[in-house]
Amino acid sequence: MKKRIFIPVVALSVLSIILAGCIGGGATGKLQLYANGEDFVRQGFVSKDGWSINFDHVYITLSDVTAYQTDPAYDPHSETDIEGKVTVTLDKVYTIDLAEGDESAPPILVDELLDVPVGHYNAISWEMARAESGPADGHSLVMIGTAEKEGQTIDFTISIDEECEYNCGEYVGDERKGILEEGGTADMEMTFHFDHIFGDAELPADDGLNLGAVGFEPFAEDAESGTVIDMTEMHLGHVGEGHCHCQCH
Repeated sequence: MKKRIFIPVVALSVLSIILAGCIGGGATGKLQLYANGEDFVRQGFVSKDGWSINFDHVYITLSDVTAYQTDPAYDPHSETDIEGKVTVTLDKVYTIDLAEGDESAPPILVDELLDVPVGHYNAISWEMARAESGPADGHSLVMIGTAEKEGQTIDFTISIDEECEYNCGEYVGDERKGILEEGGTADMEMTFHFDHIFGDAELPADDGLNLGAVGFEPFAEDAESGTVIDMTEMHLGHVGEGHCHCQCH
């Protein structure tokens, strides 16, 4: 059985350089900002409630992407704004498709900043904002794909309208990011964990991630009235495995 549904979701929600503080004409380099939907988006996965999910497109709109050098390091659990000694900002709004490319595709380059001061950019913030045009017009996040379970196939479009602000500390992963040397190139990453929305069948049912995720079943069953998600509780935005403070509206 195959049906197509459109599911509106109402959730609890280049280039200029802005430098904070007094910075002289010192050494500079290039800073690249990436967005990564991880293998969950590129390769597909099974939700906590047994739906095999594959994405054709995952459109996310990002604005006010800002990198910081902070001392002391920013703690996202403090739930405060980031105070940077050096601050550089992308002044455009970007709608990107996190599902772009094949299963082995790398993270997507959002944009880059040239001639920024050297140092360790150890914090980043951004807003997941409503797009004003294009395939995600009117929404901050649009997920398009197919879900299958026990012979039933659903072609879904899940649209989220809430705008969310993320304040994040240093990237946590196999390597450190954001360390910029004179004449060099450094990168930072905005990471999006979609298993935090749908859960992950490879984890135990009582794992904290699965307990917090809504799964796919609500989208399959509630096609007419839509589904409410508390995006603040979904913890979608990360820096690798590093945490972010999120506020949605």
